[in-house]
Amino acid sequence: MTKRYLRAVAYCMAFGLLTTACEKNTVEPQGPENSSTSTGARVAAAATRDNNLALGNPSGAVASTSFATNYLIDNGMYVLSYNNSLKRPNWVSWHLSTAWKGSAARSSSFITDPLLPSGWYRVTSDDYTGSGFDRGHMCPSDDRDYSSTENKFTFRMSNIVPQAANNNQRGWAALETYCRTLAAAGNELYIISGPAGTGGTGLNGYKTTVKNGVVVPSSTWKVVVILPNGSSDVTRITSSTRVIAINMPNTQTVSTSWSGYRVSVDAIESLTGYNFLSNVSTTVQSAIESRVDNGPIQ
Repeated sequence: MTKRYLRAVAYCMAFGLLTTACEKNTVEPQGPENSSTSTGARVAAAATRDNNLALGNPSGAVASTSFATNYLIDNGMYVLSYNNSLKRPNWVSWHLSTAWKGSAARSSSFITDPLLPSGWYRVTSDDYTGSGFDRGHMCPSDDRDYSSTENKFTFRMSNIVPQAANNNQRGWAALETYCRTLAAAGNELYIISGPAGTGGTGLNGYKTTVKNGVVVPSSTWKVVVILPNGSSDVTRITSSTRVIAINMPNTQTVSTSWSGYRVSVDAIESLTGYNFLSNVSTTVQSAIESRVDNGPIQ
């Protein structure tokens, strides 16, 4: 598809331990990646919190009510494009490393998003009640459990889509867990996920919407870029960087493994019309976006 060269939208917010999106916030007293100690040993780079939209704004979303189907929200925990017509996110983008991780308990309640413009319908948890679909997180709860305050952001309904139980709880959940395993092993990840299409099959059968016009997607997709902890992340992405992309049907037939749903980034761009990784060089994009991941799954 034709590439649109978009510049990343960087909104610097002060929130708890967050620094500006343009800076590194070290949370472990470790040296820079591959730096030498007095004994000549190598020291791994510290895990940091980085710009949730560092790799680019896939749809050119803007924080203006003129963009009601492509409205940009940056709440400091993740960035999303919201579609007021479909009443769900177009995509959600976030950075994952152990700097975001902690032991806070999972929030007990879903909440409306206070950052949606006045006059827009704000989806509630009740809109999903009895629908047969899970309240499916795009940015997972467990990716933001450093504190209870941070965890609550993932329960805003603008981060939620109607997911079939076996989509949400099987392959989708397995990939979320695998991503956190990679982060725990000394990596940082840039993740973008979202819904696509209309109509899915949940516990109560096929539906195109749940209450108040929240549109049920036909599939859910995700793009994951994996790097060792370090700095200048965009410039470190090369043609050999591992990128996982999946597109998973929003049905009850989904497997417990995510590996069979791997596709290329190009395929998800064709599905959605978005331009992923637009801040990466076009040469590197061509190499990594056309490739289907065949790496380990656990």
